[in-house]
Amino acid sequence: MSDQPFWAQEDHPKRPLRVENGIQIHSTRGTVARTWWSKRFLVVLEALGVGGRLHRGRSYARSGQIVSCVVDAGSVVALVQGTRPTPYKVRIGIPAWGKQDWSRAEQALADDAWYAATLLAGGMPTEIEDLFAGLGLALFPTSQRDLSMDCTCPDPTVPCKHLAAVFYLLAERFDADPFEVLALRGRDRETLLANLRRRRGSTAAPEAAVEDDSRPLGELLDDFYAAGALDLTRFAPAEPEPGALLEQVPELPIEVRRHKVRDLLRPAYDQLPK
Repeated sequence: MSDQPFWAQEDHPKRPLRVENGIQIHSTRGTVARTWWSKRFLVVLEALGVGGRLHRGRSYARSGQIVSCVVDAGSVVALVQGTRPTPYKVRIGIPAWGKQDWSRAEQALADDAWYAATLLAGGMPTEIEDLFAGLGLALFPTSQRDLSMDCTCPDPTVPCKHLAAVFYLLAERFDADPFEVLALRGRDRETLLANLRRRRGSTAAPEAAVEDDSRPLGELLDDFYAAGALDLTRFAPAEPEPGALLEQVPELPIEVRRHKVRDLLRPAYDQLPK
């Protein structure tokens, strides 16, 4: 009999059970994160001592071993299929912000037309971390206390490969939908955008009425067409990622040597200049 404990022997020589219609990441090689917020998420994990062990779950994430994954306020709950018949339950926790914190954050976002417009257009403003930091809030975990991890597998290493696989899936999900980052802190897309529209609507009338110039029209013509001090560089559109167009292509029902067509095309798209 081996001197190793049972959890070290359990599934070392075995392969995980195949999952029918499992959730798998699209990246077949190289980095997973493509957007600044997704890359920032992985950088934070690295700084917290988690990122160095993420490679353990890369093959799980790419082979579709994740059965389900639900992102909610303050938590991520997933089922990951290992070598046992019953999938392991993975839980990742990040503290959600309270009502007062979100009220301050939403008002700050609504007060700046750039932040509001970018979010309403489905993007993530590059300076949003700084705005939240000014309110004493952190978009991403700042210490081990801000990140809890648990898996029902017998592996005592944290993160285990099942947790690591879910982190990879989260990074790719954040690429596709930045609002899932905010959902972890307690605001889903629909609620946040509705609140921003309401706050912008309630402040639009007073802002329009601030300046009441009753001078004759002839005195206003000289500066009527002046551009003012508006910084137009803030409104420059973000550069699209090379693979952004590929993500919009519907999945083809055929495969080439058991590889999806979109995955085969991705390396070529990644080589395109930005």
